[in-house]
Amino acid sequence: MRILLVGAGGVGAAFASIAARRDFYESIVVADYDAASAERAAGADARFSWAQLDAGDVDAIVALAREHRVTHVMNAVDPRFVMPVFEAARIVGAHYLDMAMSLSQRHPEEPYSKTGVMLGDQQFAQHHLWEAGDRLALVGMGVEPGLADVFARYAADRDFSEIDELGVRDGSNITVEGYEFAPSFSIWTTIEECLNPPVVWENGTWHTTEPFSDPEVFDFPDGIGPVECVNVEHEEVLLMPRFVNAKKVTFKYGLGDEFIGVLKTLSKLGLDKTDPVEVRSGAGVVEVSPRDVVAALLPNPARLGPQMHGKTCAGLKVTGLDKAGRPAAKYYYHVVDNQWSMEEYGHQCVVWQTAICPVVALELMQRGVWQGAGVLGPEAFPAEPFLNLLVEYGSPWGVKDL
Repeated sequence: MRILLVGAGGVGAAFASIAARRDFYESIVVADYDAASAERAAGADARFSWAQLDAGDVDAIVALAREHRVTHVMNAVDPRFVMPVFEAARIVGAHYLDMAMSLSQRHPEEPYSKTGVMLGDQQFAQHHLWEAGDRLALVGMGVEPGLADVFARYAADRDFSEIDELGVRDGSNITVEGYEFAPSFSIWTTIEECLNPPVVWENGTWHTTEPFSDPEVFDFPDGIGPVECVNVEHEEVLLMPRFVNAKKVTFKYGLGDEFIGVLKTLSKLGLDKTDPVEVRSGAGVVEVSPRDVVAALLPNPARLGPQMHGKTCAGLKVTGLDKAGRPAAKYYYHVVDNQWSMEEYGHQCVVWQTAICPVVALELMQRGVWQGAGVLGPEAFPAEPFLNLLVEYGSPWGVKDL
């Protein structure tokens, strides 16, 4: 297995540090637009090399992959670059993984009730091409989406005979010293998923709703406690119904009133927009994306680890009937303590938790445990081997009755 890792930001660098401790691959090429970031991440292991790369340039990705005889392309860049990296992997004939799927587009007339182009639609439209090429595009294989999707498969196979709802519930008690507002993940991605109309699967179809709708206080385990969660657009809702039978699928995230207020303000001011606008400067008129300006003004999430305190939890609430036909409700979860991830790996907990899942998936692919062709989500594969290997990596998961 020869891996091309596209993206050496917070998650990409964490991926490299986790993979450096495993021996299931031959080599990893770490590539990023920022050459210094790629070189720094590649320093984790002697099997790693690095390259400067524009993730939006299909030809450049193809050339680099062919130069290194890449067998697997790991996409660790913002979702706006999903399709170029996805296309390049198919052209090369490599297997592909990502942690976020192709972007959505709102319904032009009724965005808060009807779906337009949904997350991943562009990728699933190419399922037949990947299947014909006998190559696997494993999409949505981060922590969220990713681990909750594995939990959905586990719940359906092991614990439930009938599922009423698969409800992803993510939250944390993380604080960041010295900052009034400092997201622990990419603000570009956060704006995209939080301000888009959330999607809900219900009664055999997808529909949308208002951002931040249907608030619910959920009591998270391991000392995190009660956090108010709201509907957010996320890939699990588009993935789970394709592979697991459930009457309803939702995704709710614990954002907090202050965070939601900031996002609403950015939207009102147009600072969430991605299309460039003309701005006067000393050098004349330049074109900049408002969202890129916001990202430039905020601290780099990858470098916030020393100032972060607390834990992050990703999990799935499942309700329905157990294997004996009795009503049941369970929460499957994975918690990472920032102090532990910083001491053990030197990476903050949110990016580390995201990065470990594709490393585990790649090892299962190398072992031949996860095999397939086409565009598939994590739910398409047996869950137990993944969860067992996650524990072997030193990162246990849990389940509690609700």
